[in-house]
Amino acid sequence: MTQEELLNDFLSLPTEAQRQVLNFIAFLKKYRETEPTSQATDVDLVNDPFIGMWRERQDLANSTAWVRSVRENEWSKSRG
Repeated sequence: MTQEELLNDFLSLPTEAQRQVLNFIAFLKKYRETEPTSQATDVDLVNDPFIGMWRERQDLANSTAWVRSVRENEWSKSRG
């Protein structure tokens, strides 16, 4: 769709519909205003202290089973 076709489609709309389109465009402009202005820097995940911070925790060795048991317990309460 060309800009001319888009403009013609817009102008062919009733006044109320044109107002709604303009309001929607104004709403969408907020996204452009909130986009970061700079590029994210590269992060060295291999050496980042946050990665693997719970590696030594023995109580989390089988966290999948723990999560499953908590879910089963909580979900069975909500059904009762």
